[in-house]
Amino acid sequence: MDIATQELATEKHEPVPLAPQLPLPNERAAEGKSCRSKASRRTHSSWQAAPDRPDPVALLEESNKTRIPELVPIRYGRMMNSPFAFYRGSPIVMTHDLAHTPVSGIRVQTCGDCHLMNFGVYASPERNLLFDVNDFDETLPGPWEWDIKRLATSFVVAGRSHGFRARECLEAAEECARSYREQLRSYSRMRLLDVWYSRVDAVAVHKVLRRSAGKGLERSMNRPMAHRTLQGLSKLVRLQNRDLQIVDHPPLVSHVSHEGLSELLRRLFRGYLSSLQDDRRTLLERYRFVDFARKVVGVGSVGTRCFILLLDAGHAKDPLLLQIKEAQASILEPYVGNSRFNHHGHRVVAGQRLVQSASDIFLGWTSEGKHHYYIRQLRDMKASADLETMSALDLGEYARLCGWVLARAHARSGDAAQISGYLGKSDVFDRAIASFANDYADQTERDYDTFQAAVKSGRLPVEMGE
Repeated sequence: MDIATQELATEKHEPVPLAPQLPLPNERAAEGKSCRSKASRRTHSSWQAAPDRPDPVALLEESNKTRIPELVPIRYGRMMNSPFAFYRGSPIVMTHDLAHTPVSGIRVQTCGDCHLMNFGVYASPERNLLFDVNDFDETLPGPWEWDIKRLATSFVVAGRSHGFRARECLEAAEECARSYREQLRSYSRMRLLDVWYSRVDAVAVHKVLRRSAGKGLERSMNRPMAHRTLQGLSKLVRLQNRDLQIVDHPPLVSHVSHEGLSELLRRLFRGYLSSLQDDRRTLLERYRFVDFARKVVGVGSVGTRCFILLLDAGHAKDPLLLQIKEAQASILEPYVGNSRFNHHGHRVVAGQRLVQSASDIFLGWTSEGKHHYYIRQLRDMKASADLETMSALDLGEYARLCGWVLARAHARSGDAAQISGYLGKSDVFDRAIASFANDYADQTERDYDTFQAAVKSGRLPVEMGE
């Protein structure tokens, strides 16, 4: 060994930190606890509308300015179904209200529109079934309180809309908050990598949903590749004269004859390919472009530009459906600041990858002019909550699952020790959130009445249907 090598071998190297030295978990928990001086846990317990609160219908009308006008009546028609359907379609209203509620000052990557129907079972890239958040159109860094308040409230609004007793709805909201608090405490004690790799698999949700969904769920859970086959896509795709094509179901799914649209979608697709990792781009390039159509999706998303693309690997029964969905500015931006991403499709994809335990391998983004989009697989979901068949026991257990998943999402993107320190060991926070959820459910029902009156007066155009 020469002298230079000896010197390198014996030299003491100091570790180079990737980030400033963080306080220890117990110190960060103490910092979180000190945030109670800014907003005590009990301050979260009530909701009262300000005298100058905006008209909720005016907020909805404002959110429609960037949507396709002929689809807006479908959005309103879906929102007419129940107070919970209205709640799902009007996150802009609650976001405005949440912006005027107390916060601790601790931030996470928020889901942005966190309600119980935005959770579900889907297949991971390894084809394992996971239970996680599945909607990130509004994701942005912001107060963690906003997500848990919207989620807990969704159980009260949905429970009431489906005939559950007031006490059962309140208990579900409290279970949601309790699970969130308890799981964050667990995550605050775990190694960072263990938090990152933590997953809520389908076995946990299966125990809850199988009582209400029965054998249908059992079959779905036991066929993890069902939606990747032609049979699994039969409602959307058919084989016509040996060629695959998308099936029209107007106005929800329809081929659009528009000069230049085909070339537009091809340009979008080329931009999308450049956003993917090399290995995934190579995989996708083995498919050929077959068909496309416009699709109306969700409740709150109705009216945004959305297309489905049908690809084929070149031999029978090997289709791939991708969804191109427009990403507009998050409704949180006026209250928490603009995203660090100039591209809203990139914002959605980055937020989803940060929050979800595993994300779609085809997740990417693209744009055309001022319109931003993100792309993902369509119908890779396997199961979601069916409130029509749930019992009160199911609702409470499902609330605990959703609270657990939200805690894991916030632990990945924020400081679990700080939030846990703020929440504490007692049930003070749980009861405060349940109380807020109950009060805000009352507000939602009042807003729903206002919305119905606007429809009946002709102020809002409505198209009833699917």
